[in-house]
Amino acid sequence: MIADEKPLRGWRLWLFTAVLALGTMVVLTNVPGYTITVPYVSGSLGGVTPSFGGWATTDHMVGLALGLPFARWLSARFGDYRVYVVAFLLYAAAAWICATSETLWQFLPGRIVLGFIGGVTLPLGQSLALREFPEQSRTLVVGFWGVLSMTPFTIGVFIAGWFAEFMSWRALFYTDIIAGALIAGVVGALLYGRGFSARIVRFDLIGVALLTAVVYGLQTIFNMGNDFDWFASPILQTALVVVSIALPAFVIWELGERNPALDLRLFRNRNYAIATFSSVFGFLVIQGLLSILVSQLQVLNGYSSSLAGLVYLLMFAVAGPIVAILHELNKTVDVRLVSFFDFLGLAATLTWFGLFDRFAWFDQLSWPVLSFGVFIALFFAPLASLAMHGLSGSKLIRAAEELALLRTVAGAFGISLIAVVQFRRTPFHQLGLADHLGGRRFASLDLVSQLTAKLEAAGVMPAAITRELGNLMREQSSLLGMNDAFLLGASVFVALAILVWFAHPTLIAFWRRGDRAHLQAEELMESP
Repeated sequence: MIADEKPLRGWRLWLFTAVLALGTMVVLTNVPGYTITVPYVSGSLGGVTPSFGGWATTDHMVGLALGLPFARWLSARFGDYRVYVVAFLLYAAAAWICATSETLWQFLPGRIVLGFIGGVTLPLGQSLALREFPEQSRTLVVGFWGVLSMTPFTIGVFIAGWFAEFMSWRALFYTDIIAGALIAGVVGALLYGRGFSARIVRFDLIGVALLTAVVYGLQTIFNMGNDFDWFASPILQTALVVVSIALPAFVIWELGERNPALDLRLFRNRNYAIATFSSVFGFLVIQGLLSILVSQLQVLNGYSSSLAGLVYLLMFAVAGPIVAILHELNKTVDVRLVSFFDFLGLAATLTWFGLFDRFAWFDQLSWPVLSFGVFIALFFAPLASLAMHGLSGSKLIRAAEELALLRTVAGAFGISLIAVVQFRRTPFHQLGLADHLGGRRFASLDLVSQLTAKLEAAGVMPAAITRELGNLMREQSSLLGMNDAFLLGASVFVALAILVWFAHPTLIAFWRRGDRAHLQAEELMESP
């Protein structure tokens, strides 16, 4: 029975909305916000390499994705707001583990737990917000949540970078502790006395276990491949065997399960399949490129973490307003057209990034970054509309949860895979530069020898010349390897621009009914 079903009004409603918004921002900021602090974290946790420190980004994102299916089951048994309050108390505890860690092996489990709990809170926060607002205001809530979803990639990165430079990377997690306790306390106080009707929801434990084995097995391979020589490592050989067994077992089990963890039958709907495929591979590219860009700004360009974060802050100048109006645009046009131009815009922007042949100054990066922000803002909502076309009822919520889960996992994979592309292409370019500058390709063009001779004549020691030339060549090779990653991403978006036209035309009036199920599904699908 429900003890107090009267919705919040007045200042209580606005305080409630602000706290829920804070919760969403805190959880989402822990992905891109942590990425900019990786060089600092790696040095503090026993001096591990940045690639090892990056595991705490990807494994955190996988935990975030795997927390999503638990939210529906837990809320059915214990009630939305109770689970939400307890989850943020646990979130604060996990943040404390991260903040006080001294080794990677203590920090990494804390990050995974932090991600898992965050994944539980995201759909619950959206559901709680929609429930309190009157029906005529719910579309505004969806628009607000869309703007909110962009802040971690912009404001969140800047704040984390500022913390790392002027305070400590641990301040990011101490802030999470304070925020988690505050959110739990305010939500618990405002909704105190609310009852709920417990529902029996079948939970596919075997399916979730197999999915976890597949996802973490693949993520382990992608994370450790570069550092452990791929399948020459017994650890990665074991991970490959686990994935090879768990993946077909997962597919067979899910197709026979009445209430599966991941409903593969939804992919019979052409629009959902195309929208999910586009969202997954598009976000894989976006998340991976954003990750290597923020790290290479610090490594190659010598940016401080706060200045690198300021580059990302530029995105919000245009991304926020675009997200706010995009919901209305989707009502009047075929969203395939919006996605088509968005994908072409992303391809053009990534090509722009990929053609830099020297280290760029802040003002040179500003314009491509602004363009990137515009097209990232356009990425989520049209694909959410396309995915929902033709779905209704319980299938709609399940489809939204699955798309959010798969896209988040793809983002984690993207961070590792795009780094692999840069890692593999860098020595290729280094050899090419050595051939070109050393005269092996053109005998009359031995530029290195000519430059060395001039520097030696000026009194520079030969050892110093060799060291500096080697450093310059490695830096330029890394830049060219990063360019290759951006150009590959541009090719992916050209392919997706073609693919989107294989979906059925969207008739927005047919499915957009404004009920809570549609709005909640829309919020889930649009949250990056």
